[in-house]
Amino acid sequence: MGILDKIKGQLIDVIEWTDSSSKTMVHKYDMNGKEIMMGAQLTVRESQAAIFVNEGELADVFGPGRYELSTSNMPILTALKSWKYGFNSPFKSDVYFVNTKQFLDMKWGTSNPVMMRDAEFGMIRLRAFGIYSFKVADPVAFLKEVFGTAELFTVDGVEGQIKRTLVSGLSDAIAESKIPALDLAANYDELASYALKAINPKIAPLGLTLCSFVIENISLPEEVEKSMDKRTSMGVLGNLDQYAKYQAAEAMRDAATNGNGMAGMGVGMGAGAAMGQMFAQSMNPAQPAAPAAPAAGAVCSACGAQIPAGTKFCPECGAKQAAGAFCTACGAQIPAGTKFCPECGAKQ
Repeated sequence: MGILDKIKGQLIDVIEWTDSSSKTMVHKYDMNGKEIMMGAQLTVRESQAAIFVNEGELADVFGPGRYELSTSNMPILTALKSWKYGFNSPFKSDVYFVNTKQFLDMKWGTSNPVMMRDAEFGMIRLRAFGIYSFKVADPVAFLKEVFGTAELFTVDGVEGQIKRTLVSGLSDAIAESKIPALDLAANYDELASYALKAINPKIAPLGLTLCSFVIENISLPEEVEKSMDKRTSMGVLGNLDQYAKYQAAEAMRDAATNGNGMAGMGVGMGAGAAMGQMFAQSMNPAQPAAPAAPAAGAVCSACGAQIPAGTKFCPECGAKQAAGAFCTACGAQIPAGTKFCPECGAKQ
């Protein structure tokens, strides 16, 4: 009885794994020098895959469920070991549990600025950051291409590769979209969707897939942001008269902190006023010259139109004008024989 217990103690009859961390991607089941009993129970939980490896060669893969190991549900391992159906002796095999859940809230960011050609600002440098999530889509490809025979593999092993691929894909997305720098903030979702489609084919050979990609912020260079701030200030001011006053107020503030005192303030205020006038002249179109005042003359006694002095008939209405004289100085109509004009006092 003691011998049988000892033999049973060297056999594994239950194989399962529970993840105690949030970053473990692959866990090699610890055989502890024991063999697997034919008919042993294999439990694979949701978001897991179990892979049997025989002497370094990939064998059978089990998805979520409960299995009783036998030659019927291990066809590849049966062929590798040249078992015949009905084989029920213990055997050795490496068992790897692959975590296929989503790994969430993974952060990414541009370690160096991304160059971009913008129609309005020319060549600019952008920085961006956000989060993403991914998972193992193909456990077999992941085993072959990434973790190999490691006993424990975490997200740290692929995080750097994915981040660099993300930044490269986002750079391509921004360049190909040709979205102006000022409109990038309104197109985060579109850029993220485009980048997601561009990046997934690049990491698919590793057995991985991106589930989500979120752009939290794309920041412009400091000099571009200052230019935008000035433009916004102009829009808030509303008109150039207010801009001149704003410049004068800025000059007064600068003079208060400047050692030159009131002299500096006067120069600043003059510069502000000159700037305002310059902008006003450049923004307001030239006004047409006012028509010249008509020459002095008489007034039509019928329609009231101004007519040249001495006119006998009004050129506007044709009415005959009353007989009389006209002032030689101002042209006002005066009674005949008048020696001095009653309007301007000039001698006739």
